[in-house]
Amino acid sequence: MDFVDPAIEASVSAILEEVEASLRDSVDTADPLVREASMHLVSAGGKRFRPLLVAVGAHLGDPTRERVTQAAVVMEMTHLATLYHDDVMDEASVRRGAPSANSRWTNSVAILVGDYLFARAADISADLGTEAVRLQARTFSQLVQGQLAETVGSRDGDPIAHHLKVIEDKTASLISTSARFGGLFSGAPTEQVEALAGYGTSMGIAFQLSDDLLDIASESVQSGKTPGTDLREGVPTLPVFYALTSDDADASSVRLRELLSMGPLVDDALHAEALGLLRESPAMKRARETVRTYADEARARITVLPEGPTRRTLEGLCDFISDRTS
Repeated sequence: MDFVDPAIEASVSAILEEVEASLRDSVDTADPLVREASMHLVSAGGKRFRPLLVAVGAHLGDPTRERVTQAAVVMEMTHLATLYHDDVMDEASVRRGAPSANSRWTNSVAILVGDYLFARAADISADLGTEAVRLQARTFSQLVQGQLAETVGSRDGDPIAHHLKVIEDKTASLISTSARFGGLFSGAPTEQVEALAGYGTSMGIAFQLSDDLLDIASESVQSGKTPGTDLREGVPTLPVFYALTSDDADASSVRLRELLSMGPLVDDALHAEALGLLRESPAMKRARETVRTYADEARARITVLPEGPTRRTLEGLCDFISDRTS
């Protein structure tokens, strides 16, 4: 994204550099297997979106406080731990362009390394105080409930509402706490901390939805995986739900529903056909509008923040998330 203020960009970059170094130090251990496996995803990089929100939110207070970096490390390490577990559940073979931990080692190793990272994150959060430990635990609880809800499905409920609630719990909860931590540990006023948390929830939903749309819309590895991966694996995302529940009677919409009803589209020809139809479908347009709705909601949640570069940077993130789905 383009930062609206050079000073905030430089400050955020400095914090993220500290986070990167601290992540590596925090997962280091005498055991060579644990060290190598836990460094696997740290070294693979990633968006570092959660530490970014901590760093930006911290500019409502004093971003130079040491606890800001520690809070960002807790959030990213918690996120990384969930990725190890997700790959086991999804039987994934690739993560961030590299072999997943479960495919490189075993499911058992991947699960235990995820547990190790959770433990390290909890250890660091203990240095931040009781409130940090409580917030991290509650966030983790919400995250797990989201994963469980995704695993068992909507159980005859509204599949779209269920899908959005899963995203709120599984993804947005951690992003919300990241934004909250930025304000909290920089010493921002309570009203502003709460506004950041609400912003993080709406932004987190928009962020995940935009990632899912990129899997469909991108012609490259912009999404971090081969375009159409979710379709090939039968993983339903918002535009798929919109397409399946639509009553559009045109030939393209009817054919798209037929293809999507097949489940995983492993046949290359059928996969290519479905991907092409979905990209041009009303369902895709509606999904993009939904992303913008959540991004606008995030923007509305920070109207209580003081005018200035920090608020403009947070608003710029809303624009970035909306635009990346086009």
